[in-house]
Amino acid sequence: MEPWVRFSAQSQARERLLRAAQYGCALAGAALRRNGASAELLARVRQLEAHLSLGRKLLRLGGSAEALEAAKRAIHLSDAVLRFCLTLSHLNRALYLACDNVLWAGKAGLAPAVDQEKWSQRSFRYYLFALIVNLSRDAYELRVLMDREANGKRLKGSEGRQQQQRHHPEAGLQQLGLRLQLELRLLLRVLRSNPPLLLDLLKNACDLFIPLDKLGLYRSSPAFVGLCGLASSVLSILTILHPWLKLKP
Repeated sequence: MEPWVRFSAQSQARERLLRAAQYGCALAGAALRRNGASAELLARVRQLEAHLSLGRKLLRLGGSAEALEAAKRAIHLSDAVLRFCLTLSHLNRALYLACDNVLWAGKAGLAPAVDQEKWSQRSFRYYLFALIVNLSRDAYELRVLMDREANGKRLKGSEGRQQQQRHHPEAGLQQLGLRLQLELRLLLRVLRSNPPLLLDLLKNACDLFIPLDKLGLYRSSPAFVGLCGLASSVLSILTILHPWLKLKP
């Protein structure tokens, strides 16, 4: 019960819930459209989705300041790659949220002159760049863990590999296939033993399709975009319910 109390007390958690509901509506709308639902029902689903989106924007007001504070903390990390990736990610997130605040002001009627399309495209560009940097960070963390895991077993199996290479110099293709197989097993073992990294990688990969679709760089079906948004929202909710699942710097 304690995780749920902590969960409901956080505005980020409420925003994640609204996000899951929003993309759930998008997924449901795509399914209803495919099954020939009435135009009135589809309009209601789209309206609910729009209200949820506006509610999320309201909850994200002031998020730029939080992202800038996170960027200031990331500057002091000792690892140069993590310092670069996390600082750049937080800065882009701050810019994305600032654009999102402008969009909220326009949709709420506070700034009716706002060009919704222009600011929406601008926000999705910052969002896309932040996700690319996040995925780069995930790939770096994964490579470090794989190297660490491999180094622990390298000395133990080095003599056997050297003997195989001396006795079978012609089996280069087989050795390449074996090496790829070992790398895949190592990758799966590292991901299985590091749930925070696995969840962060899956969440960022799912989120990536949203700005790609909105910017027209890679078109996806509304159902697929809704599914990706819903999946990443559920993964985010899990990291809030269970903080140990959140990837730490």
